[in-house]
Amino acid sequence: MSANYSLLFYLKKPKNYAGGPQPIYMRLTVEGRRSEISTGRKCEPDRWNPHANRAKGTKEMIRQLNQHLDTIERKVHGAYLELVNEDAVISIETLKKKYLREDEKKSREKMLIEVFEAHNKKVESLIGKDYSKGTHKNFEYSLNHLRNFLAHYYDVTDYIIADIDLAFIENYEFYLKTEKGCIPITAQKYIKHLRKIINFCLSHRWITENPFAFYKSTAKPTPKSFLSAEELRKIESKELSNPRLRHVRDIFVFCCYTGLTYGDVKKLKRSDIVIGFDGSPWITTNRQKTSVASNLPLLPQALEIINRYQDYPPCVQSGLALPVKSNQKMNEYLKEIADLSDVSKNLTFHLSRHTFATTVTLANRVPIETVARMMGHTKLKTTQHYAKLLDTRVKDDMLQLEKKLSSGHSVLSDRS
Repeated sequence: MSANYSLLFYLKKPKNYAGGPQPIYMRLTVEGRRSEISTGRKCEPDRWNPHANRAKGTKEMIRQLNQHLDTIERKVHGAYLELVNEDAVISIETLKKKYLREDEKKSREKMLIEVFEAHNKKVESLIGKDYSKGTHKNFEYSLNHLRNFLAHYYDVTDYIIADIDLAFIENYEFYLKTEKGCIPITAQKYIKHLRKIINFCLSHRWITENPFAFYKSTAKPTPKSFLSAEELRKIESKELSNPRLRHVRDIFVFCCYTGLTYGDVKKLKRSDIVIGFDGSPWITTNRQKTSVASNLPLLPQALEIINRYQDYPPCVQSGLALPVKSNQKMNEYLKEIADLSDVSKNLTFHLSRHTFATTVTLANRVPIETVARMMGHTKLKTTQHYAKLLDTRVKDDMLQLEKKLSSGHSVLSDRS
């Protein structure tokens, strides 16, 4: 038995209302009987058009709100058509029940913030095993950015993962760059975290379509800075009367000749330095960031620094190879060291790793595969970023070719 129905969206003023957005309700009417159902959304009264039953404006938040109301209207009509096809009695009770059953299915779908929170709790429980404290902190920053984004753009506290589309991702990227002031490469880091959550949902078959399928990042990596051979020599040879600055300089130079990160050198123990198969001292450790084995022979400059602290009381007591201070303090003292050494570059601790990859190894024709292995890189592409920086290497290679050509060698190999 068929019956017509009508649907109306309206703002419902709560008790003791003092201002601000009001809840949006849906009023269903069948044969004079009606029922009110909350849509779960709100709207400012001056943004509501009662004649159109929709919010007015062109902002993204308004567009998404109206899309949500459109979806509800389609679901109600879908429930009505199902009742008609089933030849069921259509009343306010049966229509509401059918709609709410479909809406309940939707409510059981995975939610973005809920899944992200569960992910972060798992990361936190694996600190020291699979993840570092810094990694967990970065994921927490990402989670907070998403919470704020959802409140700012959609006026919601969570979002159905199956509803995330390309527009959602692009809106989030725009929000990070504008509202949060992130540079493109930093915004991409947070987008990468979102992609990880989406891939996790895809692998568990909670969603079937990948919203990142047509997404393309336009961010370009920030050019890496490094010390030239002359700048490194200046820092190495500078006489420093202050023991505090000498310690920091020694640790920085040590990392210039080993490629260890701050986290890796901070946890480096004397027991991590062993005699290798060739009878020379080697460092055998795992990268803190990736847990990838990073075994490398100690160059004389690095070995000299290690031996300098062999009997240093704080190192003897802790079993650590070097007396490493906090990263913040190290970077603070490095600025002072740069000034004293007449080096104009912005000296940070991580610059030592870039210097190892470029000036110390690649510029001296150490094969890129060997450099990647010593640095603990899981992808050769990561190491190739450093190779691009070496214009001097390109110039040297071209000079070698020039000498060959001037001595009568052909650029073409003999082919049969």
